[in-house]
Amino acid sequence: MLVDNIRDRYQAAGHDHLLTFWSTLPDSERESLSHQLENLDIDRVNRIYKKAIASEKEAADPEPIEPLPVGACESVVNDPANEKRWCSEGLEAIARGEVGVLLMAGGQGTRLGSSAPKGCYDIGLPSHKSLFQYQAERIARLQVVAEKECNKSAGSVVIPWYVMTSGPTRRETEAYFAKNNFFGLSSKNVVFFEQGTLPCLTAEGKIMLESTSRVAVAPDGNGGLYAATRAPLSKSNSSTVLSDLTDRGVLYVHAYCVDNCLVKVADPVFLGYCISKQADCAAKVVPKTSPSENKPNFVTPRLESSLSTPPTSPTTSTRRAISNPVESFEDDLAFHIARKKIPTIDLETGKAVKPTKPNGMKLELFVFDVFPFTKRFAVLEVARNEEFSPLKNAPGTGADDPETSRRDLLSQHKRFLERAGAQVKDGVEIELSPRVSYAGEGLEFVKGKTFTKSGYVENPEELDALL
Repeated sequence: MLVDNIRDRYQAAGHDHLLTFWSTLPDSERESLSHQLENLDIDRVNRIYKKAIASEKEAADPEPIEPLPVGACESVVNDPANEKRWCSEGLEAIARGEVGVLLMAGGQGTRLGSSAPKGCYDIGLPSHKSLFQYQAERIARLQVVAEKECNKSAGSVVIPWYVMTSGPTRRETEAYFAKNNFFGLSSKNVVFFEQGTLPCLTAEGKIMLESTSRVAVAPDGNGGLYAATRAPLSKSNSSTVLSDLTDRGVLYVHAYCVDNCLVKVADPVFLGYCISKQADCAAKVVPKTSPSENKPNFVTPRLESSLSTPPTSPTTSTRRAISNPVESFEDDLAFHIARKKIPTIDLETGKAVKPTKPNGMKLELFVFDVFPFTKRFAVLEVARNEEFSPLKNAPGTGADDPETSRRDLLSQHKRFLERAGAQVKDGVEIELSPRVSYAGEGLEFVKGKTFTKSGYVENPEELDALL
C-alpha cells in the first residue's frame, strides 16, 4: 500500500498524526511504520474506543445486583457428596481425548523483579521448579491417572496444552520449553499462540506514538484469548487453536492463568461438574479473605439471571472451563480502560516524553467478559487453601507473593501425606513432585509412617529417606 493511501485512510479515521515525522524517517523506519499501519484495523480501534468510553460512563451508575440463583452454584467444600462422581466423569472425558487446557501466560514477572515470562518464575521450592514445570508435570500425572482409572494403555491419553503468550514473551517462552524438553510432555501436544495487541490511546482517543516511527501498543488483556484462538498460530502455520481443537476432537477446554501455584490443571472434578450441568461456561470460585480483597465478584443485574454470585460470601474466579469454544462477541463486548503512564513522543518537537502521571489509556478485555452472554453458566465453590494461591506481588510483600505461594504449596503437600495416614513432624517441609501425586492420590503406602526430615521427593520410594 502506498503512503498516500495510508495517509488518506488514517486521515479519514482521524489519526493522520501518526505520519507527522514521515519526511524525516530513513527508509528502514518508513518501511517499519508503513507495515505497522497497513496491518492495523484503524476503524476497529475507533469502534473499540467509543464503546469503551460509553461503557465506562454506564459503569458510573451501576445496576442493582443480586446473589446467584439457587442451583446455579454447587460446592465441594460444604457439600462434597458429588465430588467422586464428578471426578469419574471428568476422568472419562480426559481418557476419551475430549479435554484440552489453555494457559494464559502472556505476562512478565516485572513486579517479581524478573523480566522473564512469569511462568519461568521459581517461587523458592526445594526443587526450584518453575510454575511452567509444575503445571506440565500435573498434566503428565493426570494423563497417567486417567489411563489407570479408565483402563487405557500407557501413553494413550493426551491432554493437549495451549500456551498463550504475548509479543514480549513468546520467543523466550518457546525457548524455555525447548531447553527443558517440554518437561517430559510431547512437543506436538504443546501449542504456542500469541494474544493480540491494541494501540495505546490518548484521553481523546488518538493513537499514541512510542517513537517517531512506531505506534505504542499494549496486550489486549487475557480476554484477547478469544480472538487469538482464531488467528494463525504463526506466519508459517495457518492452523489456529480452534482448528487444532477440532482436529483433536476436544470438546472441553479448561482455561487458567499461569500465576496460581495451586491450580488443578484440567481438574477432573470441575470438568465432571461442568459436563453434568451441561454448562456452556463455568467458573471455580473461592471465598474472599475479606470483603475488600481486590478480587472480582460474581454478581447478577437484578433483572437478569445469566451471571451471579453464591449466596454465602463474595467470591472470585480462579479458573474457567469453556465447552464448545466461544465465538466472537466483540460487537457486544466493551473493552476496559486502564489509564497508564505511557512513554510517547511530543508531536511538535519529536522529543521523547516520560510522563509522571497517567497520560493515556490501554484497552483490554478480560476472560470473564463473555460470561453474561452464556446461556448455561455454572459456578463451583472450592477450598481456597487447596486451589488458589496467586502470585502477584514482589518478594517480601506478605500477601500473594513468592513466600506465600511456597508456603501454601508445601502446606498442601503436608495435608496430602496426613490424609493418607502419615504423620509429619512440626517444622518439617516435604515437597512432592506432581508426578508423584496430582491431588493426594497414590499415597496409601505412607499410612502409619512418621516423617521427621524435610526434602523434595521426585519418586514415591524416595519418601522413606525422610522418615
